[in-house]
Amino acid sequence: MTLLALDVGNTRLKWALYEEPGVGARMLAHGVQFLENIEKLAEGDWAQLRVPVHVLGCIVAGDAVKRRVEEQLELWDVSPQWVVSSNEEAGLINGYDHPARLGSDRWVAMIGARQRLLARQQRKPCVLVMVGTAVTVEAIDGEGRFLGGIILPGHGIMLRALESGTAGLHVPTGEVRNFPTNTSDALTSGGTFAIAGAVQRMVDNLRQHTGEEPVCVMTGGAAWKMAPSMTVPFELVESLIFDGLLAIAAQRFGVPSQRVANSTQ
Repeated sequence: MTLLALDVGNTRLKWALYEEPGVGARMLAHGVQFLENIEKLAEGDWAQLRVPVHVLGCIVAGDAVKRRVEEQLELWDVSPQWVVSSNEEAGLINGYDHPARLGSDRWVAMIGARQRLLARQQRKPCVLVMVGTAVTVEAIDGEGRFLGGIILPGHGIMLRALESGTAGLHVPTGEVRNFPTNTSDALTSGGTFAIAGAVQRMVDNLRQHTGEEPVCVMTGGAAWKMAPSMTVPFELVESLIFDGLLAIAAQRFGVPSQRVANSTQ
């Protein structure tokens, strides 16, 4: 009952092979590959893997990249399932106006965050922050309802926008300072404070809406850069999308695991 989980982002493909498709399943192998090197997977990283029974993936990179990944999966006689956001799945209720239009990475990561809280018997509201090319800040109440979220540019997009729209700002990346005294530090600090402020605002909104103090969870490739500048307590987690994929796989593929039962009680 092995499961190959795939997280295909805008720049990299991350994969993990699990012993079974269930919450808390043991990881057997994992790896990462830049999208330009996807064609190396079948004859490289995946060549010696135990054959997966199921393949479940989350992809935001587009149809062309999806087709390239599926070509590599022809190594095995297994058809991948790609997660599409829905009205409800794995204990999370989707409050988006058009649920299917919610990015699958946001959806899966929220399911992962919710499962982590349930595993600790914490039915508390949660703010999930994903820091990457773009930054998303999601609000989930204590009953597992996704209330809504915001999207803002990541550091790189902010800097490129300023460079293209303002003369004289082609400067090296600076440091985060409370009181920047040069343009490089001013740009870097401005982007960092914008993200930290957006998170603080969402935490305040969710606290006011639920009457409880939210748990803040942060993930994403650039999350570590934000960590020193956050103004709210938070938990930094690397594997949220894989956690979410395991929870979805347990529901879809019907693993009779005590871990799954415990996580959803």
